[in-house]
Amino acid sequence: MSVWGELEVEPGTAAELLPWSDVVESLRGVRHRAVEVLRAAHAVGRPILQPRCGVGGHTEMLTLLRDLAVAGPGMLSVTIDSHTRLKRFGVAAQTLARRPADLNGYPLVAHGWRRGRELVDAVDMPLEVRHGTPDARDLFAVALAAGITSFEGGGIGYNLPYSKDVPLRHSLKAWRQVDVACGELAAAGVIIDRELFGSLTGVLVPPSISLAVTMLEAALAVQAGVRCLSVAYPQGGEVHQDVAALRSIRVLAERYLPGGIEVYPVLHEFMGVFPRTRTAADVLIFHGGLTARLGGATKVITKTYQEAHGIPDTAANVHGIRTAALGAGALLDFVRLDEDRVAEESHWLQREVAELIEPVLAAGDLAGAVAEAFAAGWLDIPFGASVHTRSEVIPARDASGAIRYLRTGSLPLSATTRRHHAARLGRKSEAPLLETITADINHFLRIDDVGTPWSVGRPA
Repeated sequence: MSVWGELEVEPGTAAELLPWSDVVESLRGVRHRAVEVLRAAHAVGRPILQPRCGVGGHTEMLTLLRDLAVAGPGMLSVTIDSHTRLKRFGVAAQTLARRPADLNGYPLVAHGWRRGRELVDAVDMPLEVRHGTPDARDLFAVALAAGITSFEGGGIGYNLPYSKDVPLRHSLKAWRQVDVACGELAAAGVIIDRELFGSLTGVLVPPSISLAVTMLEAALAVQAGVRCLSVAYPQGGEVHQDVAALRSIRVLAERYLPGGIEVYPVLHEFMGVFPRTRTAADVLIFHGGLTARLGGATKVITKTYQEAHGIPDTAANVHGIRTAALGAGALLDFVRLDEDRVAEESHWLQREVAELIEPVLAAGDLAGAVAEAFAAGWLDIPFGASVHTRSEVIPARDASGAIRYLRTGSLPLSATTRRHHAARLGRKSEAPLLETITADINHFLRIDDVGTPWSVGRPA
C-alpha cells in the first residue's frame, strides 16, 4: 500500500523500518483502542478523564504512565517534546542521550516505535499522542507503528497558535496526508481517533472561533477519509456558555459533516492563567469536570493545582484526575442549569459558526479557501503566534464571565450578531483596552481571594 510512503517521513525515521502491512496488522492486535473507550463513555453518558503527561526518558515515561493509571483515567497521553514538535529529531536524540530531563516531553521519534509499543503495552488503557506540530507526518508514522490509536492536531489548530511562519497551505497539506492514512486504516477495519485542538491559543478564545476552526478541520479530515473525530473545546469558565458550546458540537457535526462519522465532544479544562493556591485551583478543576458532564462531553483533559507554578508532578496529576472525576461523576446528578440561558447561548454560537464557516465550506477547494479566509481576516485567532493569522479579533468577558467579541476585526459576522455582543459587554467597550484584556486574562485569580465571590455562572 502506497500511503505509508506518501507520509513522506524523513530518511532514517524509525517508522521506515516497519512495512505498512505490518503496521495495519499490529494495530488490529492492539488490546485497548481509543475509539472503543470513547464509544463506551458515550454509551454510559459519563466522560472519561485524561491527563497531559510526558517526560524525556523512556523508563521514566513508563513509570509515569503506570503511576497515573492508578488514578483511573480512561485514556493516557504521550505528550511530545518541543524539539520533536519542530522536527528537530537530531537535537531531540542528542538531548535524550545527554540529559533526558532537559526535554519537556517524550521524544517518540528519537525513541522509536519499538519503545512506543512498550508504552502501549504498559497500561490497560489507550494512549493518545499530544504535541503541537504543524507537520506531524514523521511523528504520526512512528505513533502508528507503535500501536497508538489516538492522535491530536490539525493543520489550523496545530499551526497558527504555535508557529510563527508556517504557511497554512503547507500545514493543511501535511495533515491531509495524516488523515488519508487514517482513511486507509478505516477501510482496513482500524479506526484511529483524530482529536481536533479547539483550544487554540487558550487565552480568551471566543467559543464560536473554537467551534468554527474545529468544524473546518473536521470537514477536511472527513474528506480525506477520517471516520472518528474528537472535537475539543476549551473551558472558558462561564458554565452556561461552555455547556452550550459542548452541546453544539454534535449539532454542528450533524449539520456540516456527512453521516456515519463518529464525533465525540472533548472539554479541555481551563487553559488560561490558573489560580495560585491549591484550594482555588481545585475548585476550577472540579468545576471543569462538572461542566463537561453537564455539556455531554465524552472526555475531559484534566489540569492540576500546580498549573500556575510549572510542570506538574505525578502526585498533582493524580489529584487533578480525581478532582475532575468528582465533578464529572454521578455525585452531582442533582445539579441543574438555567436551560433557557443555555438555549440562548446555543442559538448565538451556532449562528456565529454558520456566519464564519458557511462561506468557506461553499468553496470548491476547501483547504485553499481556509488559507484565503485567514489571509483576509474572515477567519481569525486572537493572540495567535503566526504571521498567517491577523489576530485582529479582541475578546472580552461580560458581567457573567462569558467570552464575547469586543472587536470583531474582519470576521463576516452580521450586524445583528455584532450588536448582540456589544449589548452583552455594555459599557465595557469604553474601558481602557489593556486594562480590560489584562483583567479578563487574570479572571480566575480572583478565587485565590477567599473574600471575593466567584463570579462564574453569576447572572448578567
